[in-house]
Amino acid sequence: MNWIILIIAGLFEVGFATCLGKAREEHTNTAAWLTGFGVCLAASMYLLFKASQTIPLGTSYAVWTGIGAVGTAIVGIIVFKEPATLWRIFFLCTLVGSIVGLKVVSSH
Repeated sequence: MNWIILIIAGLFEVGFATCLGKAREEHTNTAAWLTGFGVCLAASMYLLFKASQTIPLGTSYAVWTGIGAVGTAIVGIIVFKEPATLWRIFFLCTLVGSIVGLKVVSSH
């Protein structure tokens, strides 16, 4: 169950990064995007805290940041039209492999 909580925490990390990017772009809805940023940030931190009560801290933090990094890079490519180069996709895939590997070798 705590692995599911950790995944959701990582998705909220993607949410707060996305809100930050949208707040940077938008000039009319900045307050709404910053509110979304705050809500996602608080939810992500709380869920990371809950997950790290049973998952080793080093593992939970690495998985959380990995999910956030991969998810935010994908959002950047799709939403913010950032480049999707071969090397960028390659290294995102290696990061996903590392996240899966941490889950597989984790003792919890």
